[in-house]
Amino acid sequence: MKVTLDKIASTTRNARIPREVLLSDEIPAQEGMVLAVRVHGTKTVYNTLEDVHGRMIGLNDGDIIAAVLGARRALRGYAGHVPETVKVGDRLDILNLGGVVGRCTSVNLEIGKPLQAEVLGQILSFPHLGERVGVPASIRTGAVAWSDRLEKSAPIVYMAGTCMNAGKTFACGEIIRYLARKGYRVCGAKLTGVSLMRDTMSMVDRGAVKSMSFTDLGVVSTTGAVSVPVAKGLINALNKEEPDCLVIELGDGILGEYGVQEILHDAELMQAASMHIMCANDPVSAWGAVELFNTRFKRKVDLICGPATDNAVGKEFIEGQIGVRALNARIEYEDLGRFVEQAVFAGVPA
Repeated sequence: MKVTLDKIASTTRNARIPREVLLSDEIPAQEGMVLAVRVHGTKTVYNTLEDVHGRMIGLNDGDIIAAVLGARRALRGYAGHVPETVKVGDRLDILNLGGVVGRCTSVNLEIGKPLQAEVLGQILSFPHLGERVGVPASIRTGAVAWSDRLEKSAPIVYMAGTCMNAGKTFACGEIIRYLARKGYRVCGAKLTGVSLMRDTMSMVDRGAVKSMSFTDLGVVSTTGAVSVPVAKGLINALNKEEPDCLVIELGDGILGEYGVQEILHDAELMQAASMHIMCANDPVSAWGAVELFNTRFKRKVDLICGPATDNAVGKEFIEGQIGVRALNARIEYEDLGRFVEQAVFAGVPA
């Protein structure tokens, strides 16, 4: 069956899906498979889709979209998984703004139930010119290779958080903006989370010469089983751009199911670190994060940002009681950039 897509989700971008597609009713129930689905229902919140250009567009009842099978385990979003079987006519759920679909198992009260997606079929890809037999489209097609070994790397600034929505992406952007204006060649990346282009695009907007995420390596949603080889492959790819440094966000929190802990335990990835910045929502989470770094990960937190530093009360507690420097990325962005520059480059001229 041939269908014309109304919208193409950003998560599909590796597969390079055209507007008109051929569908198969044989659907592999595997993460990364690209499906055509029809939207059912309307919502006033969480009712948009990020397209392959990074633009947020509204979803309407009846829209036919290209989406990707995947899982999500978000504390402040939806949780869901890929069902054991998927067939035409099944109703799945739209789990994130990037167009990930699966079976929702837990709903966040603030955003309500997810929009439903009726499965129309597996989108077929025709990788060879003139080929008449299609293959199931997948975001693993054309993906950057994973790696078991980290090659020589530029200094890495790791940005972690106590939870999602702790200010990690904003702080990364301010650091990139400062260093780029100083003449440094900076690359950005997001190593963990669920697929969405918004965060890495904001890094380019702030001056990164290139940014990538795990989706560029064919991964919809990271887990502890894949986060380390995916991270090494991604960092190896970015180092081919010959950056002066890498600013890397670890999506979600340092405790969670997206594979952040495995990255923080990996000796190769940590050996390349010039500094660790933690974004915390409050003084208690700031204290807990530093304790976790000291006791579990055997690492030092060099700086704390995020909502915990929004006023003097939080900053004074962090610096006086925890003993870690605190800077607010929204107010003290110049001081933040300068602090990172001094820590990473130690007087090396741009």
